Formats: sequence, C-alpha cells, structure tokens
Amino acid sequence: MDISAKLTEEFSLKAEHVHNILNLLDEGNTIPFIARYRKEMTGAIDDQVLRNLNDRYEYLKNLEKRKEEVAKAIAEQEKMTEEIQAAIDAAQTMTEVEDIYRPFKQKKKTRASVAIEKGLQPLADFILEQAGDPYAEAEKFIDEEKGVSSVDDAIAGAKDIIAEIISDNAELRKKLRSLLEKHGEMQVKLVKDDERGTYAMYADYSELIPEIKDHRVLAINRGEKEDCLKAKIYFDPDIAKRVCVAKFIKNKHETVCAKIIEEAADDGYDRLIEPSVQREVRAILTDRAGEQAIKMFEVNLRPLLLQPPVKGKVTLGLDPGYRTGCKVAVVDETGKVLDTSVIYPVPPKNDIEGAKKIVKYLIEKHKVDIISIGNGTASKETEIFVADLLKEIDANVSYAVVNEAGASVYSASPLAVEEFPDYDLTLRSAISIARRLQDPLSELIKIDPKSIGVGQYQHDMDKKRLDGVLGGVLEDCVNSVGVDLNTASVSLLKYVAGLNSGIAKNIVSYREENGKFTSRNQLLKVSKLGAKAYEQCAGFLRIPDGKNIMDNTAVHPESYEKAEKLLSLFGYNDADVRARKLAELPAKVKAYGEDKAAAECGLDKATMNDIISELVKPGRDIRDSLPQRQLRKDILGIEDLAVGMEVDGVVRNVIDFGAFVDIGVHQDGLVHISEITDKYIRHPSEALKVGQQVKAVIISLDKGKQRIGLSLKQVKKQAN
Repeated sequence: MDISAKLTEEFSLKAEHVHNILNLLDEGNTIPFIARYRKEMTGAIDDQVLRNLNDRYEYLKNLEKRKEEVAKAIAEQEKMTEEIQAAIDAAQTMTEVEDIYRPFKQKKKTRASVAIEKGLQPLADFILEQAGDPYAEAEKFIDEEKGVSSVDDAIAGAKDIIAEIISDNAELRKKLRSLLEKHGEMQVKLVKDDERGTYAMYADYSELIPEIKDHRVLAINRGEKEDCLKAKIYFDPDIAKRVCVAKFIKNKHETVCAKIIEEAADDGYDRLIEPSVQREVRAILTDRAGEQAIKMFEVNLRPLLLQPPVKGKVTLGLDPGYRTGCKVAVVDETGKVLDTSVIYPVPPKNDIEGAKKIVKYLIEKHKVDIISIGNGTASKETEIFVADLLKEIDANVSYAVVNEAGASVYSASPLAVEEFPDYDLTLRSAISIARRLQDPLSELIKIDPKSIGVGQYQHDMDKKRLDGVLGGVLEDCVNSVGVDLNTASVSLLKYVAGLNSGIAKNIVSYREENGKFTSRNQLLKVSKLGAKAYEQCAGFLRIPDGKNIMDNTAVHPESYEKAEKLLSLFGYNDADVRARKLAELPAKVKAYGEDKAAAECGLDKATMNDIISELVKPGRDIRDSLPQRQLRKDILGIEDLAVGMEVDGVVRNVIDFGAFVDIGVHQDGLVHISEITDKYIRHPSEALKVGQQVKAVIISLDKGKQRIGLSLKQVKKQAN
C-alpha cells in the first residue's frame, strides 16, 4: 500500500503536502510545531487536521505491519498462495486481515480439529468438491481405532470440518458483517432497572442498526455491564444461511453433497459464525460510538480550556458546602494566595450574618474585585448569599459561577499538595475555583480532562485512545495561547511542544536557581533540553520583559533575522515594536506586494503574515478576542422563571441530542437539537460550543423535577 497516496486521497490534500507532513512526523516534529512553523510545507492545514492525519497514518502503518506478520506466518506454514497474498494486499482494515489469517491460526481443540485428527479432512474436501457419492467415499474412512465406527460418524466429522471452513472464510464473514450492519436490528430487553429508571426506555426496545444513535449504543453497553439490559443484534438466520450455502455449493445438481454442505452451513452459522460476527458488529458499533463520544469530548474541551481569562483582578474563591461550610480563598492578580477562611451561610448552621462579616472584611482588606463561586453542592444557596451581600457594600464587586468539576480531584492530588502544602484539601479547592476564573487554561491543565465534566460515557471508552485525544487538545490549547516562561508551572510547561514532565521540571529548577529567563536562548542551558527540543518549544514560550521583544511573540527564533529584515524594509525597528507603532505595517506590505516582500525577506507568504500579526501586537493573547465571561451582581431562581421568558445563558455541555445551558439558576436548561436552529444540522456541535453565550426562550418548566426546556430558534420568532 502506498500510504502517502492513500492519505492524499482520503484527506483531499496535495500529494506534495502529505509527503512533507509524513517526513516531518517521521523526523520527530510535534503537531503544534508543524502547524505553526512549517505552513509552507503543509499547505497551512490546521492542527486538528494534522492530528487526524497522524492518527490515520499510525493506523495504516500498523495495518501494513500486521499484513507483513500474517503473510510471514502463512508462508512459514507453506500455505501461501497468490490468491491469499492478493487478499492480504487488498485488505483495508485490521478485521479483514484477521479474517484472512483466521483459518491458519493455531486453534484450541474444536470439533473440527478432532475430526481432522481422525483423518477426515480428505472426506470434507471431497464433499466440498461435490463430484461424487459422499457416502460411498465415507466408507473409506471407517477406522475403529480412530473413533470412526460408521459412515454416519465419518459424515458427521466431515460436516464439523466443513462448518469450520465456512466459518473461517474471510469473504463470507465480510459479507455477513455488512448485512448485519445494513439490515440488522438491535433488540434490547430490560432485565432489571435501577431506582432512577435509567434504562426504562429500553424495557422493550428495538431499532435498525443503521439508524441507532451512537449515544444509545453506549447507553445499551453500559446497561449490559450493569446487568440491567440484555441486547443482541437480530438478522434473519434463513437469509444468512442461504448466503453461506451459496458461497460453497458449486453444483446445484449434486443434491447429496449439497445437502450435507447445507446442514454443515446451518450448524456453522448457529454455532460459530452468528455469535462471532454479532460480537464483531457490536465491537464496530462500540468503536464508532466511542470515537464520536471522544470527538464530542474533544470539541467541548477545547473552548472550555480557551475561555477568556479575567485578568488583573483580585479574586475571592468560594467552594460551597453544607455541613462542612463554604471554603474561602483570596488570591491576588497573579494567583498568589492572600487569605483563607471558612463561612457557614447555608444550612445547617445558617450563620448568614457571621459569614457576611468575614467576606466583607476580606473584600475590604484585599480590595477584592470579583467573586468566583463553584457550581457544586450548595452553589445556589451560596450564590443567593453573595448576591444579597453585594447589595450591602459600597464597592464595584461582581461575581461569576464557574464549573468546579475536577476541583476535588485536583485538591487531593500530589500536585496540589506540592503547590499548597500548608493548606488542607478543602481550601485548595477554593484556591482552584478562584484561579479558574483568572486563567482557566492554567488551572484546568492540572486536572485529568476526564474529570472536567464536558463529556459522556468517558469511563466506557478506550482509555488509551481517550487520553491520547484529550492530551492532544491540551497540547494544542497550551501552544496556541503560548506560555510565560517565567511564571508557568510544570503542569503547563509539560504540554509545550517538544517538552515533557522531566524537562519542564528542569526549566523550573533552572529558573529558581538562576532567576528569570531574559532570553529564549537560555533554554539551551537547561538540563536535557537539546537542540531538537529547543526547535520545537521556543516559539511557544514567551518572555514578556525579555531583552528581545520578539521573545514575547510567537515569532520563532529561526525567523528573527528575517523578521528584522522585514521591519527594516518598511522603516521600522525593535523600538517601534515595543511601542506598538506597527499598525500600518499590514497595509504597507500589501501595497508593496506580499509575494515580493516575502521573497526579499526569505520567507514564505503564510509565515510572513504570521510574523506581521505578532509584531503588530506583541504579547497578544488569542483568548482576549473571544466573548468575555458574563459577570453578575444579582441572581435568578427557578421560581422566577416562566414559560415564554427570554433568558441569557452560556453553553455548559454539548451532547449528541442537544446542549445544556447555564441560565443563571442552579439547574442547567436543556436545548434539544430540534430547538437549536431552523436550519438542518446533523449534530448540535455544528451550531454550538462550550462557553458560547446565547439567548434562549423557556419552552417547558417542571419546577418540581428541576427541569427546564429551552429553545434558541424561537428567540427570533418571539422577537418578530
């Protein structure tokens, strides 16, 4: 297989670009580095396409490796033929390769292997040839010592062999899998249900395989694991058996042999093929559903990590709780802990006045600008307390409710203990909640992304695959934002392209021993950070007050001289970059001619335009251009809601059948996919993303069950 040609076709890219990408990957270059600094070689494709291509590249390499292993194993048995080799070469999936190898695998003791030991393989071959009387032929194989005492014994053994031959036929198995995928029906029965009625909808459920949604596949799988459901794929066995027979009956007029083959096919399908192929199709459905779930996790995680930071604000973090109280932590603009406390404004203590006194004191003492409230247990009551308190103080303080998913996991982790050895885990949670508002990326990066709460069925997925995809999202987000080399934690640095935990620790150690970095070149003095790692990481690390202004941009050191030449060409220098006097540079370059300017500076056009963007706004944060977080001073309760009311909200989670939206009450509202837009969309993620601010109309309300139904598409209709 020409892997490069196949990827070119599958991804609709230029052959030259795919060839370059594969070479760059094989040379050990990272995805962020290739996406950002080798655009001229890749056609400027983004990091997500690169990751998808890399995943497919790895699969195809493993496929080719497996083909070689299978071909070698068959050849060692001296059973390789031109037809088998051609089938191996033509195989497109691992499953197809394993189907080809199936007849040649060493099997455990089976009915067929027992019959073969009795010497009945030639009789089975004779029957399959359909060229004579099988019963007359069977008499030749009667052998009391081998356990073949009659013609019927011989025929029965031959049928066992034929059943296994039919079961092992790669072409037949592929066809049957296809039939089950296209025409099979998932049938589910409720064995038992839990108290919540989680699986009530599957009490007597059936759906055609092509129509079943991915999230239902995962729900059914989980129900089976919990012994609540029993599921199977039904396909008409008569049709399947006719397909099996048709593959092996050569001479329709040879009715005696044909009947034996039919009987063997019936037995083979019931005993060997149907259970096996059903498992394979279930696995295909699960893999497909798992990939979709992982994709949704990836789609949701990215905007969550890239939420705009609330910069330059002294923040008071509140981790709500009932019996143990509400933990309080005040951090300065940089995230440094200034103060901590515990208040009890909610049941069972209800010490509202005492809590107000403490919080007012902390606000005044530390000049608090904003309050960050975790959205977990007792969040609603705590939010009411804060809203009432803000009405009583003469200060411009607002609040925001943040997703606290994973805060408890972080607070009990070794990393949290290392960061805050003097605080117990409850106060660490409050610190994390405060910092999540200040810089979501820097704080969330410390937490296993599976604990952040933006996916479904994450515990049912392939852990290695999920970790790999989510790790890629973390890496892409960190590198797209850039990292302050002099303040970044090990948790953040380890996701920078070319670095790992060990090198990240060495960078922090170097910083502690030698003081702040003043130049990117100093990275080469860090232990175990060699030339290749420097090439990969340097452009993503920032030094805001460094000697060279370009060290505070995404301009790569390899392009510094060319960037200087570009500045000089249009009458600028480094001082102009520091003073942000390059607003006219893009227009000047365009008037001069982009191709001409790029050629004179030794740059390709894509890289030159990236450099211009960085020089115009050195130290820019891409998150600043995104919609800013909603800050509040008052609260809305579910009792204040009514059907028909228009509300503002923020998308909390996007799932296969809709999205959950935070509208400022304790319970998120659900927007079903049918209520997102009048336009046709295949999936909610085509229209919504986590963190997106929306306007919605309340279309249903069950205050008792705390359920809120929302519509986005009816907002415009209501306005008209």
